[in-house]
Amino acid sequence: MSRGDVDGTGERIVAKKQKLSNGTHKERSSLRIFTPFRTIGLVSPTSVPFTSIPLGKTTFQVTTSVGRCLHTYDLAKGLHLLFLTRPQTPADITASIAWRDRVFAAFGGGANRDYTCIWVFERGKRIGELEMPIDASESVTQLAIFGSWIVGCCATRLEVWKSTTYEHYTTMTPTFAKRSGGSTLSGGICNMPTFLNKVFVGKRDGSVDIWNLSTGKLIYMLLPPSSASGAVTALEPSPALSVLAIARADGSVVLHDIRTDRLLLSLNTKGPASSTITSISFRTDGLGAGEDGSEPGIMATAGSGDGDVTFWDLTGGGRISGVLRGAHNLPISLNNRDSGGINKVEFLPGQDVIITSGLDNALKSWIFDANSLSKTPRILHSRSGHAAPITQLGFVPSNSEDADTVGKWLMSAGRDQSFWGWSLRRDGQSMELSQGDVRKKAKKLGLLGKNLETESSLTLEDLKAPEITCMACSLNRDGGMGASSGGGSVWTNSSSKKGPADGRESGSTGWESVVTGHRGDKFARTWFWGRKKAGRWAFETSDGTEVTSVAVTACGTFALVGSAGGSISIYNLQSGILRQKFPSSLTPGQAKKLRANHAFGSTRDVSGRFTLGEGKHRKAVTGLMVDGLNRTVISCGLDGKIKFWDFLTGCLQDEIDWFSMTAIIASQYHRPSDLIALSCDDLSIRVVDTETKKSVRELWGCLGQISGFCFSNDGRWIVAASMDSVIRVWDLPTGHLINALRVESPCTALAFSDTGEYLATAHADSVGINLWNNRTLFTQVPTRLIREDEIIPAVALSSFGKNAQSLISAAFEEARSEDEESEEYDASSALDQLSSSMLTLSLVPKSRWQTLLHLDTIRQRNKPKEPPKAPEKAPFFLPSLDSAKPAAPQHTDGQKENTSAERSRIMKMNRAGAASTFTTSLSAGADTGDYEPFIEHLKNLSPSTADIEIRSLNPDELPPFVAALTHRLGQRRDYELVQAWMSVFLRIHGEAVPGNESLRGALGEWRVEQGREGRRLNDLVGYCGGVLGFLRSGR
Repeated sequence: MSRGDVDGTGERIVAKKQKLSNGTHKERSSLRIFTPFRTIGLVSPTSVPFTSIPLGKTTFQVTTSVGRCLHTYDLAKGLHLLFLTRPQTPADITASIAWRDRVFAAFGGGANRDYTCIWVFERGKRIGELEMPIDASESVTQLAIFGSWIVGCCATRLEVWKSTTYEHYTTMTPTFAKRSGGSTLSGGICNMPTFLNKVFVGKRDGSVDIWNLSTGKLIYMLLPPSSASGAVTALEPSPALSVLAIARADGSVVLHDIRTDRLLLSLNTKGPASSTITSISFRTDGLGAGEDGSEPGIMATAGSGDGDVTFWDLTGGGRISGVLRGAHNLPISLNNRDSGGINKVEFLPGQDVIITSGLDNALKSWIFDANSLSKTPRILHSRSGHAAPITQLGFVPSNSEDADTVGKWLMSAGRDQSFWGWSLRRDGQSMELSQGDVRKKAKKLGLLGKNLETESSLTLEDLKAPEITCMACSLNRDGGMGASSGGGSVWTNSSSKKGPADGRESGSTGWESVVTGHRGDKFARTWFWGRKKAGRWAFETSDGTEVTSVAVTACGTFALVGSAGGSISIYNLQSGILRQKFPSSLTPGQAKKLRANHAFGSTRDVSGRFTLGEGKHRKAVTGLMVDGLNRTVISCGLDGKIKFWDFLTGCLQDEIDWFSMTAIIASQYHRPSDLIALSCDDLSIRVVDTETKKSVRELWGCLGQISGFCFSNDGRWIVAASMDSVIRVWDLPTGHLINALRVESPCTALAFSDTGEYLATAHADSVGINLWNNRTLFTQVPTRLIREDEIIPAVALSSFGKNAQSLISAAFEEARSEDEESEEYDASSALDQLSSSMLTLSLVPKSRWQTLLHLDTIRQRNKPKEPPKAPEKAPFFLPSLDSAKPAAPQHTDGQKENTSAERSRIMKMNRAGAASTFTTSLSAGADTGDYEPFIEHLKNLSPSTADIEIRSLNPDELPPFVAALTHRLGQRRDYELVQAWMSVFLRIHGEAVPGNESLRGALGEWRVEQGREGRRLNDLVGYCGGVLGFLRSGR
């Protein structure tokens, strides 16, 4: 999305203009509607461990990697986001480390053999770069800084820099063993106190090398206990001098005395390979160990195999003092992917606080209570997001038109079985909607035995609600934080209650506002949006099959639930009672009549309407909608039918049958325009008008399955994403494809804000939500038809980056060059007039010609009310302003000043000698009859300049000026501009009309053309008004 370099030379400008028809304009125009803004929901989604550093004596700063950007959080403020590094790195970050007030980030290299680089950031801004060797192509997997050295660990070598000058010092390559890869580095490096210029490096054969950085030589090697120990996975110096903790791939952790090369303690030697330790940290506040917890000697270990943190008491020979279960974990369904467990655990220096980060996109801080008997910490702060790709997105609607929250909250659901609410104003307000205490609920229901309560807690995630597949929301009855929760019960099946539900308390406080359907579940669940927690009800489908679609009425009182078997039910959200079925339930007499009709082969009554109890969908219901007055329920399904039901009676009123053509996969309803968009399995999107029950548009172009689509806030566009990784925008009035973005990975869900500011997208390989700015709110964007070959890649940013645009910068681009402006104008000028028979307005901003009409009023209003006052005298010690001015030139007796008459004569001579562009183009148009250059020049003038030029017309130029306006009026273009220019002309030169014969003739031609066009326009408006009146009449 970069514009490229513009050198300003004439050859470069000409060359760039010649590319107008060769792709330059195509690349820019394809991105003209949406520009990347930011990404939300990213905390720690990568395998790069976090890095922390003390900030004075009061707090710590924790920095995490989110791909190509670093986030820095303040621990004292509850992990408040402080900085985001910019610009973003060209490749994914592979290692990072904080040192003093700076953060170092390494990126590049790896399988693609890209050039490796390390950038230096301070307070989120890039300030430097480390000097890299010429042959640097391996990824830096770990960084260490101590003394005057910066050490980077790659796959087969160590790179060393000076920390003061960032100059590359040396490259150290370990000797390889006889077997292939036996001595390659495993990524673990560290330094130990009192070991000057020494770095400890773990290798894949289980040994640890000790290198002298100053001399670049290997001085010693620590051998593994056995050949089956495996690679070194973690190194950490202990608070005791010369003692190093070493973890290996077989799950063992040993404490090794470096001075004597002696094994002091071995832990977890019989652990399985899945429990490999990848992170070690020691508690340094001198507490936690021993029987009473008053002795030092606590070590924490964690690995990527599970989400548990193990605490070891080293004072008693090395025993487990406690296990923090489920600190970071994922559901069983996602354990196959490499995204489970913990990538780093760290005790803060001198504190009883421990920081953990996992591949579940979470960063947490834990604290040990001083007077607690528990050996495990409790949660202190947490920042997290989705742990798996997002599948559902939706902006939260407002409960009134002037609500302050409209377009500022976003709902999302992912494959990690979580439901999130995101604040676009403040990240700290974003949170996951609570599903209750899962562990407590499991124990109460007897789903956990005593042995499982102490084992790994990964299976507890399956006790949460299944993955959300559909959701609906209406805040008109939401009670906020004061809504009654019904005594604390969560997701109660209202149909199993013996007595009627009591909704009196919720009637005064409000009730649930969100309904969700879940994969493989026959219950639709409710949620309190204001309280951010699970609701009271679980609505069961009528036929006991899976919920496939849900909807909430505009009033927020009723919830509709559609099933895979084709049934539709309406529940009252306040009481949880079933109110209606579609089709409605039949009495025995009605059922007998219906069977008789079927015997005669008829499904309709005498009047031609559908009979009661008829019309159920034969396949899954994929869409549910209710009009704004709760009169009609609209449903669609895989059977290819769109059905219109009576809300009160449950009778089928009408249907549209597309069974022979296609099946309907999903639907979107735009209530203000009464339009329904339906995605079909033939890769098309069809638009239906609910008033006429007719298909009004068919939108084609998607080359893969449609994964998500939505209306724009005004109902003018339809934005759709497909599995070919392209987001397309169609203009409904014309049916044209007007914009397309090719993203890096398929878009799985998208949503358009009610204010029209943002487009939110979620992608298959990311756990974040990308926000795009809608530039059409602030600037004019051509919406011409584009072709499929004009689609170009568009990369969404990880966070705020170099190419990210805010709302203002997306609208006003100060760096736009003149040739780009001319190209955009050339592209839009093709749409100045669709047909010569149409009366067309200009593309000039409305304020320009309105200012021209009222320029005298504006000047009078801006006229100073009082003469300027003399400045106050300055203090005596400051020089006077008059003395600082240069002396005025003194005229001699022989020099005479020009009189006003002479100055006027000189000005007229200068004007006659050098005619302006306005005069020359008008004269050329009068000679050739082509006034197009003159009109285009006049359109580009500012209001004040145009006023001066019209006032400066001499008597011979008045008739050609009127002829030019008459010619433009005959072309039926720039209608409002021509009227404004003529109004100003008559106001200024009206007195010259009686005495100028040629001017009267030109004005007569103008009058004839104006009358002809006025009569034609009046006939068209009258005809359209008559048609609208006929359609609105009740006849």
